Amino acid sequence: MPKSTRPDATAFNFRHASSSRLGKITLSGFGLRHGRMIERPRRFGQYAIVYILDGRGSYHDANGRDQKLTAGDLILVFPDLEHLYNPDPGSRWVTSYLCFHGPVFDLWREHGILDPHTPVHHLSPIDLWNRRFEAVLGPARDSGFAPPLLEICRLQEFLAQIVTGAGRSGTHQGDLEWAARACRLVENIPGEESDWSSVARQLGASSESFRKRFKHLTGQSPARFRNARRIDRACELMQEGKLTDRQIATMLGFCDEFYFSRRFKQITGKSPRAFRQSMPFADAAAESSRAGRKS
Repeated sequence: MPKSTRPDATAFNFRHASSSRLGKITLSGFGLRHGRMIERPRRFGQYAIVYILDGRGSYHDANGRDQKLTAGDLILVFPDLEHLYNPDPGSRWVTSYLCFHGPVFDLWREHGILDPHTPVHHLSPIDLWNRRFEAVLGPARDSGFAPPLLEICRLQEFLAQIVTGAGRSGTHQGDLEWAARACRLVENIPGEESDWSSVARQLGASSESFRKRFKHLTGQSPARFRNARRIDRACELMQEGKLTDRQIATMLGFCDEFYFSRRFKQITGKSPRAFRQSMPFADAAAESSRAGRKS
């Protein structure tokens, strides 16, 4: 393959002078390559975001991921994952990039939010997402001090937009609308029974596809979501301090006070009694609960 005679251009901005306890951004920049190839896979040693503004190429990593790249694709680089990405021969390859590390990002990875098996995301429109990308660093830095924690928080917000699918514009909006409707239907099922088939029919889906899509979008099963929302309502009623546990259990459709108590502790980590005692009106709530048990 003949080597290009056109010069490459790269702009670096090193950022080692300050860091937060959550992490730090070490390098940012803009790159222009004309078909120059990196020949060997590498481990980068830190996280990085590479956003392709123009050009085509390919990506490969040690997890077996092989993918064609185009403008609008964003690559998440993981510290210990051997990978390789290159422009197509003769392609004009323009990227913005950001390198970072820190315990908060390791935590995201530990919980599967940053997934090395899903390293490539498509974000469009490109102009909008490039502005969001650049906004992570805030205004151009002159001499002086800029709080690094703000950069890390903005970077986390940007990553959250990526991993929740916000770059898929129309698809993302449709998912949000579907999830909002599904959650309302799940919350409003009366009593203890969970009629998922009825909810699925109202959403035009089978019971199985409804459960899978619901969990994918909300992060929990319909049953778990419904129980958690009922416990949220129970907490609100306890905060008002007017009803006993038995009355709240009946109002929210639990079969009895004891089952309600078990569910409450599963969700909140506290028994109803301990929760009441932690509230500012603890004495009044305890008196109301005792009066209910005597009745």
